[in-house]
Amino acid sequence: MNYDIKRSISFYSYQDEYYAGILDLEGCLRECAKTGATGVELLAEQMIRRFPKPIEDEAFREKWFADLKKYGLEPSCYDAFLENRIYRNRMLSIGEQVNMMKRDLRLASLLGFPVIRTLVSTPMPVIEGSLEYAEQVGVKIGLEVHAPFSLNSSWAEGYLSMIRRTGTKFFGFIPDMGIFCKNLPDVVRDKARRMGATEEGLKIVDDCYLKRVSDGFVKIKYDLDLGKANFEYRMANGMKEMMDAVGKLGPNAGNEWYANNSFTYSWSDPQDIIDNIEYIFHTHAKFYDVHEDYVETAVALPEVIEAFKKAGYHGFLSSEYEGGEHNRDIGVDSITQVARHQEAMRRLIEG
Repeated sequence: MNYDIKRSISFYSYQDEYYAGILDLEGCLRECAKTGATGVELLAEQMIRRFPKPIEDEAFREKWFADLKKYGLEPSCYDAFLENRIYRNRMLSIGEQVNMMKRDLRLASLLGFPVIRTLVSTPMPVIEGSLEYAEQVGVKIGLEVHAPFSLNSSWAEGYLSMIRRTGTKFFGFIPDMGIFCKNLPDVVRDKARRMGATEEGLKIVDDCYLKRVSDGFVKIKYDLDLGKANFEYRMANGMKEMMDAVGKLGPNAGNEWYANNSFTYSWSDPQDIIDNIEYIFHTHAKFYDVHEDYVETAVALPEVIEAFKKAGYHGFLSSEYEGGEHNRDIGVDSITQVARHQEAMRRLIEG
């Protein structure tokens, strides 16, 4: 099947260099272009000072589009954050949340983005209440499918039912490759060691994770109470048994942290991509560590990209580096990591 897989970079990946002052917004664009990526995924709230006022400024937008042209880049996805707890005494009403979603859709359209990313915590009524405006401004809403959530699940089916009922073409999914981890990232394991984890404790957790992969994860269920849903998901996937086994080794903060952190990752069959390709608007190519041989240590990148090719995907795979948070005590080099990941994807897409 014909496919047109393009490469993008989420500027979330460059957060350490950005906050250290090594890169500014244009610097992120420059580094992005150096990798051969053609798409830009922007976290405007993170990287545009005094957000959202500058986006309203025509001079800011003129420079934004001029810089995109200068570096041969195009907008791929605008990452929105639905902040529904901005008051101490209450959550925002559904109507207030819809207005915030509309604000983000409008800002994304001003910057030329065809898609916005919204988080799994976004209530379905807020999404449905924003669809007419999304179509009006020509920006699609993509719900991030982040571990422990998955496609081909009762959770995803709830949203698919809404798509079928409304007939919308402006809502779909943004899978995050953290749902395609066949093993735990080596940077997480190394951090646990620095925290004092024992090799026996690490092995217990690794073996439990591999068992979850081989047995098949029990999928999370849709629930408005995400904390409750996540706890039930963890228990259904052997958390108690694993924690009991780790606990028998005696108190150890590193072992316990590694065990709890193991539920940040999950494994889904890449067939899920093929089954749902018509609803996939964009993709977070989450990664944690790419070695000098261009092998990612946790995500089954070859299998996942092959599934996108078989499905006939037309869209971006956007590098999203999340290994840096585990290396801040020893130093982060996001620029090198992103460049390696882009080369790894290029080889797999073109191979």
